[in-house]
Amino acid sequence: MTPEDQEETQPLLRPPGGSVPRGRRVFLAAFAAALGPLSFGFALGYSSPAIPSLRRAAPPAPRLSDAAASWFGAIVTLGAAAGGVLGGWLLDRAGRKLSLLICTVPFVAGFAVITAAQEVWMLLGGRLLTGLACGVASLVAPVYISEIAYPEVRGLLGSCVQLMVVSGILLAYLAGRILEWRWLAVLGCVPPSFMLLLMCCMPETPRFLLTQHKRQEALAAVHFLWGAEQDWEEPPVGAEHQGFQLAQLRRPGIYKPFAIGTFLMVFQQLSGINAVMFYAETIFEEAKFKDSSLASVIVGAIQVLFTAAAALVMDRAGRRLLLALSGVVMVFSTSAFGAYFKLMQGSPSNSSHADLLAPVSMEPADPSVGLAWLAVGSMCLFIAGGAQALRSFLARLRLLRQQRRFHLVLRPGNQREDFGANHSPF
Repeated sequence: MTPEDQEETQPLLRPPGGSVPRGRRVFLAAFAAALGPLSFGFALGYSSPAIPSLRRAAPPAPRLSDAAASWFGAIVTLGAAAGGVLGGWLLDRAGRKLSLLICTVPFVAGFAVITAAQEVWMLLGGRLLTGLACGVASLVAPVYISEIAYPEVRGLLGSCVQLMVVSGILLAYLAGRILEWRWLAVLGCVPPSFMLLLMCCMPETPRFLLTQHKRQEALAAVHFLWGAEQDWEEPPVGAEHQGFQLAQLRRPGIYKPFAIGTFLMVFQQLSGINAVMFYAETIFEEAKFKDSSLASVIVGAIQVLFTAAAALVMDRAGRRLLLALSGVVMVFSTSAFGAYFKLMQGSPSNSSHADLLAPVSMEPADPSVGLAWLAVGSMCLFIAGGAQALRSFLARLRLLRQQRRFHLVLRPGNQREDFGANHSPF
């Protein structure tokens, strides 16, 4: 049984006598770790306002061509893929805290390279570094937060991770309205710098310290975070080295959740929501908007709003219903946005140039203004559906993971009960 299985079936840390910890430093530690997802979101959203700014840049500043602009937005995902692998390697070797400290380095270095860029390759290199940091932060931060939180606040603090990501995207959109690309990159150095300073004052997670058999350090960490000494059960020697085996894929209770989770992830990524985040302002510029940056801010604000709403209604509405509903909304909204571009191509002016904040007038309305609101509305619906889908998808994966672990409990005599055909949750 892996340490993760033990954490789900029998928590390592349990309040004595059913008491609830009252320590508030756990919230400070969670905030320090959540600055990683905030930096992650800022790096994702940075390309949206930066690309139009770089296209307007005068020499000697680098200017992006269409091909370079495409790479500037997308190359962060290549770095994130490598960062995910690096984060998984660092997590159990360097520890949760040190992994978060390490990921601040490529964050700051990447934005610093972008700030000093004189050539396009420097811009791409900086984006690659920030993508590497994104991959590490997206993996390590949720683990750190879940392991320092006591059960009564674990769900609340865990919900903050995705909310911080979309808040970082919105921050990049808002700052991009007033800052050029260099100063926007300088601003991108601020959240990881604060995370570096705060995390230096935070402890390692008690659970990781227990797996390293450092009971005294774990006790000190619990006392710092929770404000009281708690009882725990130390994992067996060597438990942290027991991992996943390919032979386990033969069990229905393993390969079914694995297949469902994989396909959900693939289709969620193929929906195009990341492309909208990377190129929101460029998309609205191509749609001939008068204020494309304002339209992107509206889209970012909708994403934050519906991500928070998804966390509130998920347990009542259910994961499957929200996933199905969000898929229908995304199909409808992308179809409406495609119809908008088709209608604009046939319009005599071929331009909406709509002012989204213009006052209502009694004069005959310009048809292009209505088409402009069709574009903004369809993108808002798309982002709302995507936020619901992502939140429900992550919760569904956690549920499948917990269902698997629930059935992998230790029985008397240390015998395991594995999923069989009669135990599958499907």
